[in-house]
Amino acid sequence: MYTSKRPWLKFLKFGAFPLSIFFAVLTLPLLLGSFFTFTNWDGFGLDFEEFVGLKNYTEALQDEAYWASLQFTAMYVIVSLILVNLVAFGLALLVTAGLRSANVFRTFFFIPNLIGGVILGFIWQFVFNRTLTTVGKNFEIPFLESSWLNAPESAFWALVVVTVWQMSGYMMIIYITGLMSIENDVLEAAMIDGASAFRTLWSIRLPLMAQAFTISIFLTLRNSFMAYDVNVGLTGGGPYRSTELISMHIFNEAFMFGYMGTGQAKAVFMFLIIAVVALVQVAVSKRFEVQR
Repeated sequence: MYTSKRPWLKFLKFGAFPLSIFFAVLTLPLLLGSFFTFTNWDGFGLDFEEFVGLKNYTEALQDEAYWASLQFTAMYVIVSLILVNLVAFGLALLVTAGLRSANVFRTFFFIPNLIGGVILGFIWQFVFNRTLTTVGKNFEIPFLESSWLNAPESAFWALVVVTVWQMSGYMMIIYITGLMSIENDVLEAAMIDGASAFRTLWSIRLPLMAQAFTISIFLTLRNSFMAYDVNVGLTGGGPYRSTELISMHIFNEAFMFGYMGTGQAKAVFMFLIIAVVALVQVAVSKRFEVQR
């Protein structure tokens, strides 16, 4: 009896504290937030006047600005997911190609990831508003003569450019690890068999890097859905709230406009969407690994 209980005693001894921290930091706020979506909570303290049922959820679903922000976020996530990973994989191939200054390039490409999102947003805001417009006017380049941040369509691509510039260096490190984990014997055997560089990349390197792609895609999805600081620093949601990513929209709804219940309801919807997307992505990636 004593030996059978001993693993539980070890678990309580070493696992109770981390689990309590996890519950206090992650689970408890989620449960409280979900509970307050059914009340008219004003955001101060834990008191509320009455239960309102599904009113906050109904108002959230009827808000056109919410759907516009959700659509804008979906487009941003899809485009960023594709471009970030394409650029990162290309940089990884470049750095691992045997260049003399590979370490210098690796450091240079990784540096943008170390800069805070708000600071990065303000830096690129100056680039789009001042530097590029000056170049466009002096050299008569039409698409650079006016700031990209003045129109919703071009502001979207400005956000994507900054996101790719910031995140590609970090994903590059993951792809470099995947490329370097491939044994040289496999690559040498492919060369002896007469496989071209493209054939080797497509048939050998990519399949063996499935785990690296899974990690990079998951991290890109997470960072894109959670993007807030770059959005604040670069566009501020403008012009006319047309570039509000979902994180900024929910924050403004709750803390700028004071609709705490509706903001919490939108956050719950967003949590469910992200959970479903993450589960589907992991399932598809695992299936791809098995097929390979």
